[in-house]
Amino acid sequence: MSLLVVTSPHAHGPMSTSGVMRTVLLATVPGIAALSYYFGAGVIINILFGGLVAILCEALALSLRRQALKPFLTDYSALVTSTLLCIALPPYAPWWLLVVGVSFSILVAKHLYGGLGYNPFNPAMVGYVVLLISFPLQMSTWTTPLGIAENVPGFMEALRACFNPSSFDAQTMATPLDILRQNNGMLLSDLYASNPQFGAFQGVGWAGVNLAFLLGGLFLLYKRVFTWHAPVAMLLTLSLCALMFYDEGSSASGGSPLFHLFSGATMFGAFFILTDPVSSAVSNRGRLVFGALIGLLLYTIRVRGNYPDALAFAVLIANFAAPFIDNYTQPKVYGHREGPKA
Repeated sequence: MSLLVVTSPHAHGPMSTSGVMRTVLLATVPGIAALSYYFGAGVIINILFGGLVAILCEALALSLRRQALKPFLTDYSALVTSTLLCIALPPYAPWWLLVVGVSFSILVAKHLYGGLGYNPFNPAMVGYVVLLISFPLQMSTWTTPLGIAENVPGFMEALRACFNPSSFDAQTMATPLDILRQNNGMLLSDLYASNPQFGAFQGVGWAGVNLAFLLGGLFLLYKRVFTWHAPVAMLLTLSLCALMFYDEGSSASGGSPLFHLFSGATMFGAFFILTDPVSSAVSNRGRLVFGALIGLLLYTIRVRGNYPDALAFAVLIANFAAPFIDNYTQPKVYGHREGPKA
């Protein structure tokens, strides 16, 4: 009996690159709807304008690299990068902030390394970190969520905020993660009672947003776009760290496990960012280590660092470590015995 000899990669299903990208975009819809409900239409303006900038940057990079435009412009990879970045940005970011972040993600973090499939770092998170370090004021300007505010800015107000930010006047406040990070002596129960941003165990609006992205992530798992290993390892590690240092809510507490799971960009990061197949670990064991490392870094930087929602930093540090993780977690080649331990 002859054996069929083929080389990797091995296709396991009918879904193409463009099909995967369209599925990811579809899975972001619940989260985008929740963000729009609680914070207004700014996130939609961000995504639409950022997507236009991404397509223009993609076309420019492909032209400079003398590659065909149609195959790469229609694979939706640039739109996925810009959409993920724009979801993470404040809903009423000025247009130039979007241009800087999206163009850096596409031109530098993606095409400078060879384009789709060759980027060692998550392009959306590279753009986010560049903006966070360069423009901290604009990156921390979040509007008051519905539930505290009586209403949220509408579509026209979002347009005005994007293209004429000096004429836009909206109430802003610190996020719950910011407030918890800056706590200098209050018990968590007193902190929650004195700040309207907090609900029963999380920030107002943020639980709904995280549940919506969780729903989208479960849809991606159902469609087998990625495996469960990295997201579950991240969420379990984050929960374990929060549980170990919670101490029932003293002034030194970093917050409860539920608070960390349903605040900030936790579910968005777990299912839409660290599951990037190019910049993450390859094997299932490697993905477990990769996700656990991000969960540990996320909690540590949130509680001890200067950036309350440290998802982008945690992911980029883990991207650095991904080749090292792969080196020690690859499964044995079939038919080969494991060598003697040094």
